[in-house]
Amino acid sequence: MAITALMVKELRERTGAGMMDCKKALSETDGDMEAAIDLMRTSGAAKAAKKSGRIAAEGLVKVNVTDDGKTATILEVNSETDFVTKGETFIGFVDTLGALALKTTPANIEEFLKESMENGDSLEKAREDIIAQTGENVAIRRVQTVQTDNGVIGIYKHGERIAVLTLLEGGDEALAKDIAMHIAASKPECISEDDLSADLLEREKAIFVEQARESGKPDDIIEKMIGGRMKKFINEVTLAGQAFVKDPGTTVAALLKSNNATIKSFIRFEVGEGIEKKEENFADEVMAQIKG
Repeated sequence: MAITALMVKELRERTGAGMMDCKKALSETDGDMEAAIDLMRTSGAAKAAKKSGRIAAEGLVKVNVTDDGKTATILEVNSETDFVTKGETFIGFVDTLGALALKTTPANIEEFLKESMENGDSLEKAREDIIAQTGENVAIRRVQTVQTDNGVIGIYKHGERIAVLTLLEGGDEALAKDIAMHIAASKPECISEDDLSADLLEREKAIFVEQARESGKPDDIIEKMIGGRMKKFINEVTLAGQAFVKDPGTTVAALLKSNNATIKSFIRFEVGEGIEKKEENFADEVMAQIKG
């Protein structure tokens, strides 16, 4: 029987599963809608899809690096609760994905999700299996690769929730790691002022101007105040302008210069950043878990 788009759409609406899973189930059941639903329930695809709508803001970050230190990958995988991240099942899944990322060196998550597990399963199938085992939504959120021929890669992890990769031209591994540790702690938005958008600078300036005017000071004084405040803001949000965490009397720019090094790029992953968490009453959460 020919599987139509309308049939796939109906099955998706009834199960919440992905389009390819629905199409596959309908093909295997010769278009029998109820049989396809039963098949998906048996495989766990429908259950996994329903859990996929739940917020996953906990998780782990994983860093892997080649023996020669010239290639490194950074990965974030999310779960709903911190409890799941401590289990061997979830940790093993993240370790496997980390090894796969280092092997395939994806540029981004879209590229990575096209890869297959060692047993031939798609990453989506592997994710569904972990959802079935943990009982929580699991998301393979993001991944990036850093590669270099002549540079130095720095790696720093703070627990299992924050990881940083830096790429230096010049310097050594110890310096690259120190810069990565600084980034983990200080969360710069970019490397230097040149990397800040004009829109961001204009917005900040407008806020400072309004604040200064409320003080009742004349325009010439306000202009001088704005210059100082903007310089302070730029130093706070750029890596080059920040005071180095190990030596607050030295900026990161000065530290790099003294070591004849330049930072080419950095990547900082913190578990759950940017994900809006849903606040729930603990008792309600326990009841929700009991009801499944």
